[in-house]
Amino acid sequence: MGQLCHKFFCGERGQAVTDFMETKTKKKAPPPAVPSGKGKKVVKACTIRKSAPELYGYWRQFENLPGFTKHLFAVTQISNVESHWVAKSPTGDTLEWDAVIINEHPNEMIAWESVPDSQFRNAGSVRFKPAPAGQGTEVTVSFEYVPPGGALGEAVAKLYGEEPDLMVEDDLCALKALMETGEIPTTEGQPAGGRQKAKEEERRGVE
Repeated sequence: MGQLCHKFFCGERGQAVTDFMETKTKKKAPPPAVPSGKGKKVVKACTIRKSAPELYGYWRQFENLPGFTKHLFAVTQISNVESHWVAKSPTGDTLEWDAVIINEHPNEMIAWESVPDSQFRNAGSVRFKPAPAGQGTEVTVSFEYVPPGGALGEAVAKLYGEEPDLMVEDDLCALKALMETGEIPTTEGQPAGGRQKAKEEERRGVE
């Protein structure tokens, strides 16, 4: 009996049982938020005279992002890897979605994407690489999204416009100014207290 039990659990049948249990316990990975070749993609980079750890730490607090991005109205941290995003266009149209961090290397990169079944499917990443000759850090942002249809598609079009690459470039320039000087200049060239402050005041007015 002992030999039979040993053969069952440790022989071919035993391996079959193990394989079956592993198959049952493995979680099927969800599909990517933006399938390869299906979305619009923007990649922009700039050099900021700050260290990679400092820039990484600032970006890792996603609630800081509306402070230098035109389209983001608010980001709320739900957990260490989950967050809720609210974007707002100049005409007042809003988009909301939840996102999760899918890859991260401290002081080097952060990658995130919208959760499955989001109305606005998007993904992004930011990489921090020391610039040559100690001239700060090269920050590279990649953002891609699937343009939805219908009324939601119209809202996305108003939000990102016809040239989303220019919007991302402007946001990076704003981040550079904010991190290097502590303020973001307005279009008239005068220093502003920061987009974050204005948006916080607007949110308080909404509440």
